[in-house]
Amino acid sequence: MANLRDIRNRISSVNSTQQITKAMKMVAAAKLRKAQERMTKTRPYAAKIQEVVGRLADSGNVSSPLVEKSDNNENLLFIIIGSDRGLCGGFNNNLFKEVEKRLENEFSSQLEAETISLVTIGKKATSYFKKRKYNVIESFPGFFDSIEYDSTSAIMESAISDFVKKTYDEVYLAFNEFKTVIAQNRKIEKVLPIDPSSFNAKTVDDSKSIIDYIYEPNSKAILDKLLPLHLNTQLWKAVLESNASEQGARMTAMDSATENAKDLERDLKLKYNQARQSAITTEISEIVSGAQALSD
Repeated sequence: MANLRDIRNRISSVNSTQQITKAMKMVAAAKLRKAQERMTKTRPYAAKIQEVVGRLADSGNVSSPLVEKSDNNENLLFIIIGSDRGLCGGFNNNLFKEVEKRLENEFSSQLEAETISLVTIGKKATSYFKKRKYNVIESFPGFFDSIEYDSTSAIMESAISDFVKKTYDEVYLAFNEFKTVIAQNRKIEKVLPIDPSSFNAKTVDDSKSIIDYIYEPNSKAILDKLLPLHLNTQLWKAVLESNASEQGARMTAMDSATENAKDLERDLKLKYNQARQSAITTEISEIVSGAQALSD
């Protein structure tokens, strides 16, 4: 009977876990809808800014500190966007391992010289890279409790200021781009220095690109205003993409956990019934044997 009691306790525990994972899946689904709405609204805005910057860059030579390439690439800054909470499958670890692989393969000399600095957004990114002795100069745990544009722009403006001061030669952005609910694209992009040629390849179709615009006061003044705005929007878009990807990954993970709990509960119930049937059969055999002994 002790064995049956243990199985009953396990069935009860698995059932309670199943209720929790089911509730977490529903919460993640609700948050995903809101995150997707914010993300889809930001994408056209970011694309339009990129288009305008591409037109301005194509109209003449771009002269800005944000496009100036350094003679060496020794001092690098990586802005890594993770999550504040776990239980979202491989959402965080897959990105972090991709960053580490990129650092080891392409920036091994900078790693040895310890000239790579990290800015981590989210508790998981902060704890992961601090435990591995990376140079985390600034961290933002609890960032996703309240996602605000001003918070993200402050991070990017700090990176822009350090780049202009030649503190860093290049600035990279690492995040999960939302693809579908069950899939994310791990992105590691160089955001500084800005490459004007990358905009030219992404401008709109030829019928619109031949339009001649008049800029007031002039294209350089507008470009000087738009380049920082473009960088701020890039980080803002990356944060929203990462947030939507996190909720999608958590919803998928909790759905899988719920199904696994159902399978485990079904197996335990089968095992319980088999053990109970065996115990009843044993008791009947003992009663029959006892009765037979008394009759003899």
